[in-house]
Amino acid sequence: MTKVAIVTGSAGLVGSQCVKSMHEKYDKIIGIDNNMREKFFGREASTAPVQKQLASNYENFISKNVDIRNLEDLTAIFSEFFPYIETIIHTAGQPSHDWAAKDPLLDFGVNCTGTVNLLELYRKFCSGASFVFTSTNKVYGDNPNKELMMGCWDNGYRYLTTFANGFNEHLSLDHCKHSVFGASKVGADIMVQEYGRYFGLNTVSFRCGCLTGEDHKGAELHGFLSYLVKCIMQDRHYTIFGYEGKQVRDNIHSEDLVDAFLEYIEDPTPGAVYNMGGGVANSISILEVIDKVNKMTGKNWNNYTVSDTPREGDHKWYISDLTKFKSRYPNWKIKHSIDDILRKIIANESN
Repeated sequence: MTKVAIVTGSAGLVGSQCVKSMHEKYDKIIGIDNNMREKFFGREASTAPVQKQLASNYENFISKNVDIRNLEDLTAIFSEFFPYIETIIHTAGQPSHDWAAKDPLLDFGVNCTGTVNLLELYRKFCSGASFVFTSTNKVYGDNPNKELMMGCWDNGYRYLTTFANGFNEHLSLDHCKHSVFGASKVGADIMVQEYGRYFGLNTVSFRCGCLTGEDHKGAELHGFLSYLVKCIMQDRHYTIFGYEGKQVRDNIHSEDLVDAFLEYIEDPTPGAVYNMGGGVANSISILEVIDKVNKMTGKNWNNYTVSDTPREGDHKWYISDLTKFKSRYPNWKIKHSIDDILRKIIANESN
């Protein structure tokens, strides 16, 4: 055994994609996941079957049912594998605005304290490795909304902004409302940077837009694209929170995101920060998603209502500017278009 990768949240959308994309590159992949997604979003969102499938499909995958808030249990893992750990990919987290407000202590514990636990063990046991953190565009709070100048069409807001290609990494994190979830991710994001800049370690924060793919177990409180398609395919009711359904998001397939992780791992720099999403090409509003899926499936689904109240700290329009990352890693390209992503989700829901 010479090469080990640790992946937290290994049964989630991004974590499981890491295992699939990386299993041939490492002798052992240690997957840390305690299925908290079921606690957050209910039995339908359970990731336990995914963890079991990964263990069955990949002989070099080792599953660890550990809570990242538990420093003692994490220390045991790092102690066991530390001579060989080359990569840590941290995807575990509490991902919902609404859920965070119900239990700020748990949200902060998972998102921030759990991250610091991992960073400190990384520094102590395997400081020569790379540490990849799945952050979020919600660290910018509602500042993106303050940058917008009005302009829209029937189904989607489109704005002229000072960020012509979407929002870049110079957008401020300060003087805004983040949501409790956004605030806990800010703490984690800044600590990841600080371990890179202060201690000279190879850390990176990827501030992600909407992460998606056919394997996403979307729920009402998290994972809008997969959950919306599920509602359309199963004729469930869907609630749109604010902005008339014209709010725009850029969507990136989990495989394209993990490809970006691998680019960084091959050529890391300390304390790096990149906005990461589908960019302008993969941006779409909720109403546009409904139209596309109806056309792709021959349905005429309209079983939704629009609430006048948006989620706290939510973005009216957000597109990731990918210029910085593409300039640093010119070989990376998005392989999955928004239409391709929707077709894959539809196919998965049809099975």
